[in-house]
Amino acid sequence: MYGNGNQPIIVLKEGTERTKDKEAQFNNIAAAKAVADAVRSTLGPKGMDKMLVNTIGDVVITNDGVTILKEIDVQHPAAKMVVEVAKTQDSECGDGTTTAVVLAGELLKQSEELIDANVHPTVITNGYKLAAAKSVEILNSIAVDAKKDDILQKVAITTLTGKSVGEEHKHLANIVVRAAKSVEENGRVDTKNIRIQKKVGGVIGDTYLVEGVVIDKEAVHSRMPKKVENAKIALFSCGLEVKKTEFDAQIQITDPASMGSFLAEEENTMKEMVEKIKSVGANVVFSSKAVDELVQHYMAKAGILGYRRLKESDLEAISKATGANVIGNIHEITKNDLGHAGLVEEKLVGEDGMAFITGCKNPKAITIFVRGGTEHVLEELERSLNDAIRTVGVTLEDGKVVAGAGAPEIELSLRLGDYASSVGGREQLAIEKFAKAMEIIPWTLAENAGIDAIDSIIKLKNAHEKQKNGKYYGIDLSTGEAVDMLKLSVVEPLRVKVQAVNSAEEVANMILRIDDVIASRRSAPPQMPPGGMGGMPPM
Repeated sequence: MYGNGNQPIIVLKEGTERTKDKEAQFNNIAAAKAVADAVRSTLGPKGMDKMLVNTIGDVVITNDGVTILKEIDVQHPAAKMVVEVAKTQDSECGDGTTTAVVLAGELLKQSEELIDANVHPTVITNGYKLAAAKSVEILNSIAVDAKKDDILQKVAITTLTGKSVGEEHKHLANIVVRAAKSVEENGRVDTKNIRIQKKVGGVIGDTYLVEGVVIDKEAVHSRMPKKVENAKIALFSCGLEVKKTEFDAQIQITDPASMGSFLAEEENTMKEMVEKIKSVGANVVFSSKAVDELVQHYMAKAGILGYRRLKESDLEAISKATGANVIGNIHEITKNDLGHAGLVEEKLVGEDGMAFITGCKNPKAITIFVRGGTEHVLEELERSLNDAIRTVGVTLEDGKVVAGAGAPEIELSLRLGDYASSVGGREQLAIEKFAKAMEIIPWTLAENAGIDAIDSIIKLKNAHEKQKNGKYYGIDLSTGEAVDMLKLSVVEPLRVKVQAVNSAEEVANMILRIDDVIASRRSAPPQMPPGGMGGMPPM
């Protein structure tokens, strides 16, 4: 930059990189497209998996879009914005992360031609906003009511199909629907109340629903009962031991008799703790802190089953399942604070003991006990079940679904094409590009299934224009034909599609509006002086 006297005016720090106008826009678009291309091959039931290896050698095998994008270390700022889209989609809906990212990449790709033709980015972003608003309107008009259990089952099966669950998607879908309905309160599903407990061993088909809570802990004493029927449960957030003082103190004992009475007093204190627990009728105790060995002994003698060092989330789940109150002081517990369960049993799973709390009257926290051959299988199964739980949850809350397999995207593409001509002006060009970008979802689904994508898109468009219920027609990925997806039971929550379209439009617009990228040079780490540290003799 030069002043009036042609003297250079230094505004930016030396080493700062700056790209402007079309160069900056195309760089950002290229970065966003690269992220979309990274996950594109995982889309749909025939999508492939990715193996991700981090710097310390840990391996993750998944086809979950958000997991892939979280694991890979993205550096480009525009690419990071696209990764945020996946995270938002995951937190809002639990599924559709790959769809949102692929759509964002395609919207940016379609905008390149318009930028090349000197259409101003503001015009493109205005057009995209109009198209996104119209898309939400169209999606709501083609949505179907979903209050029945069979629709929820179909939503879960659609989510699980293509995940690494083998042929067990129907069995797992049934578990997910039962779990979601169990924790539903006032039309809301808090998916945090559905716990997933993993244990290596068996096969995926051995996964089952526990109407209660499973804790990966063993009893604190070997002589405690392994099974307690009609359990009255006490929960403590404090330790069952003699507390140490908060300040340093020194006790000097000179007489041996005094030493004996001091120890006896300590023992009596612990005995009183167990007597207090016994007096309120509790026969099972869970503590988030330590349990003294002497307390363990007295509890075993009294026939009380005890567990220690539980996580806060475990105590909270047991509280929701059994109705117990978490107590911070043993001497304050009353009968009303106890929770109730039909059975608390310690079972040997593999080589470890686990506590199963079942037979609760109306549990608001339940557990899916997941089995699988390896740790990697279990991790991917957990991700798949979490996605299915979230999609069933949002379907229960919203009561609306749309057909899957590319049906809503093709309907959007056709209707937005008609809508574009009614808008007119330069925005029409952007809306047409938005409509074209919608085709990327069925195109990718066909591509990943090894089907001719062009033929599939043509068949879909013909079906949507000519068939009676054309708006429900998607690609049958086994034959490549256009089929009514409601009849094939392929359905997705309306919220997933709405969020994907809105998120993709927002990130595309944000990237398109950037015309200047100023990147400061990273400061180098401090170097050691050539003679070693000052004041130190040479080695």
